[in-house]
Amino acid sequence: MFGESFIMAAVLSIESVMKFAIALFSAAHAPSSRRALLFAQAALAGGHEIVRLFFYQDGVYNAANSIVTPQDEQDLPREWREFVGQHQLDGVVCIAAALRRGVLNADEAQRYQRTSVSVEAPWELSGLGQLHDAVQAADRLICFGGA
Repeated sequence: MFGESFIMAAVLSIESVMKFAIALFSAAHAPSSRRALLFAQAALAGGHEIVRLFFYQDGVYNAANSIVTPQDEQDLPREWREFVGQHQLDGVVCIAAALRRGVLNADEAQRYQRTSVSVEAPWELSGLGQLHDAVQAADRLICFGGA
């Protein structure tokens, strides 16, 4: 497994501007979620473009505002939210994976008669087709987490 500083150095050393689609499959407490955020930050710092961030499977928890992180741990859902908002990125949460895990925006909470809303701007709930479109527009798909 590569260290986090290696990830940053590798991304910053790419000479030509690249378009990345980033898919995150792991929950907010997983090391791969932190690595994905570091990669995304390094990509933008290196002058590259992020076509879309796609959160799938347990990765949808990174977009949930209902996650309470212990004070002595890195609050990745908050950091992802701030990063996406600050850079006005396209942050897409897979709707099927989100519904399966009870991660709902206001529209879906109303549709399924639930009281809890845990996904708000800057996130968008949408389908897997958004990942396909991002792959078509990007030079590289970079995936983090998953089995």
